Amino acid sequence: EGEGEMETNSVSKLHFFIFCMLLTKGVELIHCKVTYDRKALVINGQRRILISGSIHYPRSTPEMWGDLIEKAKRGGLDVIETYVFWNGHEPSPGNVLHLSINLIWGFPVWLKYVPGISFRTDNEPFKMAMQGFTQKIVDMMKSENLYESQGGPIILSQIENEYGPASKSYGGAGRAYIDWAAKMAVGLDTGVPWVMCKEDDAPDPVINTCNGFYCDTFSPNRPYKPLMWTEAWSGWFTEFGGTIYQRPVQDLAFAVARFIQKGGSFVNYYMYHGGTNFGRTAGGPFITTSYDYDAPIDEYGLVRQPKFGHLKDLHRAIKLCEGALISADPVTTSLGSFQQANVFSSNSGGCAAFLANYNSKSAAKVVFNNKHYNLPPWSISILPDCENVVFNTAKVRVQTSQMQMLPSSSELLSWESYDEDISALDDNKMITTNGLLEQINVTRDTSDYLWYITSVEVNPSEPFLHGGEWPTLIVQSSGHALHVFINGQISGSAYGTRENRKFTFTGKINLRAGTNKVALLSIAVGLPNIGTHFEDWSTGILGPVVLHGVDQGRRDLTWQKWSYQVGLKGEAVNLVSPSGISSVEWTRGSLVMQRQQPLTWYKSYFSAPNGEGPLALDMGSMGKGQVWINGQSIGRYWTAIANGNCNYCSYSGTYRPPKCQIGCGQPTQRWYHVPQSWLNPTQNLLVVFEEVGGDASRITLARRSVSTVCADVSEFHPSITNLQIESQGKSQELRIPKVELRCAPGQSISAIKFASFGTPSGTCGNYQKGTCHSSTSYAILEESCVGLQNCSVSISPGNFKGDPCPNVLKRVAVEALCGPKSATT
Repeated sequence: EGEGEMETNSVSKLHFFIFCMLLTKGVELIHCKVTYDRKALVINGQRRILISGSIHYPRSTPEMWGDLIEKAKRGGLDVIETYVFWNGHEPSPGNVLHLSINLIWGFPVWLKYVPGISFRTDNEPFKMAMQGFTQKIVDMMKSENLYESQGGPIILSQIENEYGPASKSYGGAGRAYIDWAAKMAVGLDTGVPWVMCKEDDAPDPVINTCNGFYCDTFSPNRPYKPLMWTEAWSGWFTEFGGTIYQRPVQDLAFAVARFIQKGGSFVNYYMYHGGTNFGRTAGGPFITTSYDYDAPIDEYGLVRQPKFGHLKDLHRAIKLCEGALISADPVTTSLGSFQQANVFSSNSGGCAAFLANYNSKSAAKVVFNNKHYNLPPWSISILPDCENVVFNTAKVRVQTSQMQMLPSSSELLSWESYDEDISALDDNKMITTNGLLEQINVTRDTSDYLWYITSVEVNPSEPFLHGGEWPTLIVQSSGHALHVFINGQISGSAYGTRENRKFTFTGKINLRAGTNKVALLSIAVGLPNIGTHFEDWSTGILGPVVLHGVDQGRRDLTWQKWSYQVGLKGEAVNLVSPSGISSVEWTRGSLVMQRQQPLTWYKSYFSAPNGEGPLALDMGSMGKGQVWINGQSIGRYWTAIANGNCNYCSYSGTYRPPKCQIGCGQPTQRWYHVPQSWLNPTQNLLVVFEEVGGDASRITLARRSVSTVCADVSEFHPSITNLQIESQGKSQELRIPKVELRCAPGQSISAIKFASFGTPSGTCGNYQKGTCHSSTSYAILEESCVGLQNCSVSISPGNFKGDPCPNVLKRVAVEALCGPKSATT
C-alpha cells in the first residue's frame, strides 16, 4: 500500500492492476465505452457509483474463484480488482506466462541483474522491461476481448503503485518516469481509463486516486476527474512475531460513507478476500503465509460476520442513493459542533442525505428537515429519500460469527524423518571466494536458504581448551534469520524483524583443537517489496564475522575463505514430491518424534477427511520451516509468539493498525490453509522441513467452522424495510427488524446460550440481562432456531407474547452455538 506507519504494504510494488465488472445473470455482453467526468466513471453513457473489492487470484486456488465471485456479488460488489503479478507472469526475460499460473509477486529477480538497471526511475533498461511486460499483458487481454470496449469485463487499469511517497528520492528522474509511464499506458489503447494511486501529479488523462484508511479529505488533481478510492484498507497485513490487526466494521463503513457523502463514486476494498501467500510468495519481508487482512471474506473463503453483512447493508443503502449521487453535488450544512448533513438534491435524481456525527465519544440528537434524528458516536446515517434512515454505520444488524478450528476425521500416520546432513556439505562442490557475498545474488531466490561455510584453526594451547571461557562468535546479518552450526552441532539462532531486518548473533561456541567447521545457514523470509532502489537492497551475512576469545584477543573471519551452498539437500533431490521421497533413506518408528532435531525433514500420509468446510494444518507444535502437500507448497510456517498490546479496541475514533490487536502471547500464525483441491481421496503426502526442532507427531489437520453466532438488534433498527422508494426502477418494500442467525454449511444451531428481549447489555460472548427482560426469550429463540442451519425471529412484543417494558426501546440479544448437522435435521 505505500510507505510509513499506515502505508506499509506486503505486496506493494506491482505495476499493473485491472478492475473487472461483475456481470449479473442475464446481462448480455455488449461493446461499451468507458470514460469519466468530474462525477464518476461513465459506462455506456451512464454515470455509475461502483463498489469494488480486491481479490488476488494467486492467493486462492482456481477452484475457489467461482465461490469467491459469487460471494462478492452477494455482498453488493460491482467490480473485482486484481494485481497482475510481474514476476509470476514473466519468470524469465520475455517468457510471459498465461493468467492461470500460481504466481510470485513483486519484481522478478532477474530484473535486478539487467546491466545498468535502476528500478522505478527514468532508467532505460527498467523502462524497456516494464513496457515489454505491460504490452504483452495488454495484448493478451485484447486477444481474449477482455476490455469493456471489446465487450469484456475490464473497465479500468492502473499503472504503477503508490509512487508518490517514493518519488521524492528520485527527484526530476522520478517525475520523468511517471510522465513516461502514463504516456506508455495510455498509448496501449485499451479503450478504458487508467489510474495512478497516491500520485498527486498523475498527468492527464490518467486519474489520480487515493489509498488509505480514510480518503474523505482527498481531491483529484483536476476538477474534471472523479473522486476515486482505489484501496480502502479493510484491515492490515500480519508479520511473524506480530499481533493480528482487526478493523471494526463500524469504522470501515463510516469511512466509506464519509467518502461517498463528499462526492466519491468509486470505492475498492483492499482486501475483500486476502487469501494465502502460498509457497515462498510472501514478501515484506516477514509477512505471514496468511494474508487474511481481516477482509469481509476470510483467508479460507468463508464470509466474516459482521463485516461482510454490515458492508452489504451499506452497499444497498448507497445504491438507493445512486440517482441523487450522480446527478447533484453535495451541499453541506452544520447540524452541531461535530455534526453535519451532506445533501444531494436534483430534479432528476431525487434527494439523498448523509447525517454525520464526528464526535467519537458522544451520541447526538440532531434536527434535519424539521425531524429529529439520533446519531451514535462516530457514525453516519443514510437517508435515500432525505427523510427515512435506512442505515447507520455504527448500528450493526447482522450476526457476529465466531470461528473455531476443530480436529478433522483424518489422522496423520506413520511419521518418518530424514536429517539434513550438515557433515555432507562438500567444499569442493561449492562456490568459494574470499569474503562474504550477498545472499540473493548467490541464490537468485531459488531457495530461502544459503550456507556460508568456513573453517577456524585452533591451537591446542588455547586457554579455553583447558577450563577457560569459551570463545564468543559475533555475526552481523542483513537478514532475515540465521542458524549457527559448529562442527555439525547447532550453537544458536538469531532473527531479524520486519522493522529491523538487520540483526547480530552473539553466542558462545564450542571449539576443539585443530580444524573447526563453521557453517552459517542464512534464511530469507520473503523479499523486500516496499521502498526505493530494490536493486541495492541486501540480504544475508555481510559481516563482520568476528571470533572473540582466541589468539589472546579477536580473530576477524570476514575476509577469509568462505564457501557457499545454495539450498538444502532435500530441496536438491525434490524431497517434497511423491517422486523425490524415495531418493533418501527415512527413519521410522517412535524415535522419530522424540528427537526433535534441527534441520529435519518429516513425512506422513493421510486421507482426505469427511465433512464440509475449509481445512488447515495445526503447526503449533513446530518451530520454523516450510510445509508441502502432494508436492505443492502450503508456505512458510513460523510459530513466533506475537508481541503487542491487545488491551484496547473501539470502533470510534481514527483507526490505525495498533488500535485493535488480537493474539498477544500466542503464535502469530498457528493454522495454515490446505486447499481441498490439492487433496486426493487417500495417500496424501505431507512433507515438513523443520529448521529448529518441533514435535511433528502433534501436527493435526483441522477444519474451520463456525462455533458461535450472535446478534443484537433493536426493535426500531434502521433498515431498507418500510421505505418505499424507486431505485433503478425497483420498488423496495420492507419489514419489521429481525434477528437472523446462520451457521456454516453442514452445521445447525445446536443450542441457545443466551437470549433476551428487553434491555440486555454486553457483547457477543458476555451478554447480560438488563432490568427489562422477557421471560419467553429463550423459548421463542429455541423453538425458532434449534436444529436449523439458519433462522430469523421478528423483533416485536407480539412475537414474544407481550411487552416486558412498554415505552422503552427494546432489543433482542442472542448467542447461539453451532454444531455438526445431525442426520435427523
